Amino acid sequence: MSAPPHKARPAGPGRVLPDTQQGMRRRNLSRVMHTVGAEGPLSRAAVASRIGLTRAAVSTLVDELIRSGLLEELGPERPGRVGRPGSALAVSGNGPAGIGAEVGVDHLAVCAVDLRGRVRARAVRHVPNRDRSPEPVLGELTELIHRVVAEAEHEGLWPAGLAVAVPGLVARDARTVVRAPNLGWQDTDLGDLLPARFPLTVANEANFGALAELWLGEGTPRDFLHVSAEIGIGAAVVVDGRLLHGNRGFAGELGHVPVRPDGPACACGGRGCLEQYAGEEAVLRAAGLEPGEDRVGLLAGRAEQGDADVRRALHDAGTALGIALTGAVNLLDPEGVVLGGALSGLAPWLLPSLRSELARRTAGPACPVSVSALGPEGPLLGAAHSVVRGVLDDPAAVAERV
Repeated sequence: MSAPPHKARPAGPGRVLPDTQQGMRRRNLSRVMHTVGAEGPLSRAAVASRIGLTRAAVSTLVDELIRSGLLEELGPERPGRVGRPGSALAVSGNGPAGIGAEVGVDHLAVCAVDLRGRVRARAVRHVPNRDRSPEPVLGELTELIHRVVAEAEHEGLWPAGLAVAVPGLVARDARTVVRAPNLGWQDTDLGDLLPARFPLTVANEANFGALAELWLGEGTPRDFLHVSAEIGIGAAVVVDGRLLHGNRGFAGELGHVPVRPDGPACACGGRGCLEQYAGEEAVLRAAGLEPGEDRVGLLAGRAEQGDADVRRALHDAGTALGIALTGAVNLLDPEGVVLGGALSGLAPWLLPSLRSELARRTAGPACPVSVSALGPEGPLLGAAHSVVRGVLDDPAAVAERV
């Protein structure tokens, strides 16, 4: 799946650069990269006009970025403009790439995204990872990473970093999976088990899904609650264009909000959690179906055929989602809720009861609920694009490595 080019949105949390001449230079390099990435191709004069610097200052910055392989000149601008045409600038189609990876309960995936937001290489392996120890799982993931990196390098790209999406709680060191109940992992330092040649970031899959929605979604608000629903259910809160991490970085565990306190036991140790009513496996159980490789496809196909048991299970799952979301909506007052992940493919049967329950229980006006166009691709794309955004946020740091 190819992603659209970057839109003009503020970057996520990045490096805080000192207020010195060197810090100003680094910030201005970033401003040039973000402007060309969002609106390019642009001439030097157009960039200078947009960021409020002199043309001479912008030319110096542009020359540095071209030498570093982060920008490229495409030739004269289109004819018809007054005066001598300038050379059009674009972010490089070669050079740095973001490597994104995802560890799912039943799959592994890796992709490479260039600075223009295009997916240039991709590998997926369907494999049951539940209750497997981290070493063999991450060994297989490393094989996929090497395969994707080799394909990307063949096309003239080089890895600027690796970001890994996992279905669990990640410590603030952005390396350690504190707890992933659906994998059976605890206190696992992925930095010890993944290739050391890449700068590494590990984050919860719902957080990367929300960032993908923020950066790539059409019409996504700056304040929203993103729900990533598969076997497990996670959520991410975006406030003013930034992720809300919480004190320990664990914000967003919507799947373990109790819907019915006396309900069935959950892998987290609680009872009656949302995952027990709205996760993929829970819906299959309620519909009387056996889990298969394409669980969502099975449910959607049966629902389209009018299977009463499947439709009832999806209606009940939507109701449970609405109950769990009510507390978050009442507490946070987001502009909207975005349903992503694999269950977004079941939206036609989930949304009616979800919206009805949310509207009935919300104190204020009904909160809009939309469906992510990225679907299950969100976490993987968000991981890869987070590396790309890091390049745009501080291109000088990348240039120093070239």
